[in-house]
Amino acid sequence: MTKPGEVKVRTIHALMPVLFLAVLIGYGLIARPLFLNQEAFPLEVVFLLASVFSIGQLLIMGFAWDDILKAIVKKLARGIPAVLILFAIGVIIGSWIISGTIPMLIYYGIRLINPDYLYVLSFLIPIIFSTLTGTSWGSVGTIGVVLIGMAGAIEADLAITAGAIVGGAYFGDKISPLSDTTNLAAMAAEVELYDHIRSMMRTTLPAALIAAVAFFIIGFVKPVGEGAADTVQVTTTLMAIREMFHFNVFLLIPPLVVLYGSITRKATLPTLLTSAMVACGLALIFQDYSFDNVITSLNTGFNTTMATWMTSVPENVVSLFNRGGLYQLNFAIMLFFVIFTFVGSIDMINAMPTLVNKVFAFARTRSSVIISSLFATAFTNVTTSNQSATSFIVGDAFSKKYDEYGIPRKVLSRSIEDYGTMIENIIPWTTTGVFMAATLGVPVTEYWHWQLMTLANLVIAPVLAITGKGCFYNEKQ
Repeated sequence: MTKPGEVKVRTIHALMPVLFLAVLIGYGLIARPLFLNQEAFPLEVVFLLASVFSIGQLLIMGFAWDDILKAIVKKLARGIPAVLILFAIGVIIGSWIISGTIPMLIYYGIRLINPDYLYVLSFLIPIIFSTLTGTSWGSVGTIGVVLIGMAGAIEADLAITAGAIVGGAYFGDKISPLSDTTNLAAMAAEVELYDHIRSMMRTTLPAALIAAVAFFIIGFVKPVGEGAADTVQVTTTLMAIREMFHFNVFLLIPPLVVLYGSITRKATLPTLLTSAMVACGLALIFQDYSFDNVITSLNTGFNTTMATWMTSVPENVVSLFNRGGLYQLNFAIMLFFVIFTFVGSIDMINAMPTLVNKVFAFARTRSSVIISSLFATAFTNVTTSNQSATSFIVGDAFSKKYDEYGIPRKVLSRSIEDYGTMIENIIPWTTTGVFMAATLGVPVTEYWHWQLMTLANLVIAPVLAITGKGCFYNEKQ
């Protein structure tokens, strides 16, 4: 066994595994797809190779394998509760779909669309969808496509509409307890999920209010053209959803269970599982799906083929409802294990805190520490094009710095999302930017300056850091 002090650790030892990871990211995730016309390395492989390098260096330095393994297991163990929540999210999505809860909310959400208020509704409706489903991509790929189609039909400004859609989708994604990025940010900073969400409200809610008011005003300054709101796509979507599910007020109970748990600060995992079980009961009572269909939805997710009475289902409805189950977030869970293997190994030599103290030595106040974490998050996200990796890298790098200056870690988890989750959709070369442009048919370069949600958020976050407002300094740790 390696005894403390037996192995002399220098700054270069802390730098080498992080530098190796940076090289892998630069070549595998940036150079290959952008400049070499080759497929990017899978992010899991990037961190797996970085882990092998880090562990190899530790063995060469003289650390015992048993001690390295204990450090990795210790790091993994601290994140297991969050992994269970990720499993629960998949279960709840599958159950909410087959119960008719998500379909009902989407159905009536689409019917609220009014061309006179297209821009503000293009912002507000995706908020509802992504908050209840926990996915910005799913929201944009479904209701977003419907909204952009309507905008084209009534000769509205597509760039403004796209900016509103993306902003609304990311508001919901950011505060939804079902969102993988929300859970991973809380996990990375080691804070309770609902504490993280409440902290984010300090920046996210003001930004959303600013964006909503702005889009409402823009609707009068730049009125849309006159056209029929009930496009073929909207009608087809509504008819398909209505044929697949039966709606009634009782289907609101599952989200009300989650809302109650959030307000009363109940434990996250039991709250989510309770909501899922209630949804399963509602599915058996009110829907035409079998018990086997319900079990399948919990396991591998809902599938529109379960609606055997339908001859065909529109593609956008398929992409919206074919989701959920225990395997819904398998990528995020696998990524968790390989990233924590790397982070656990470099914890042996206190690598990230050492480098943070060197690079951000100038940060000697609370505000400068928070702002440093904001810009470190933005840089990491822009270079890795992956918010999951960004959350763990920045969370591990700044957690002790935050503790040192008495800054609650829920400010760190918030900062990780303020300049991570929110920024990736306005950067053209990120996977999110590529997805948004391809899905909506509007280039990022055209809609980014209308993504008012993110732009407002990017201003509010450092302002709160400088003023100390909303930073919870007076709360007991």
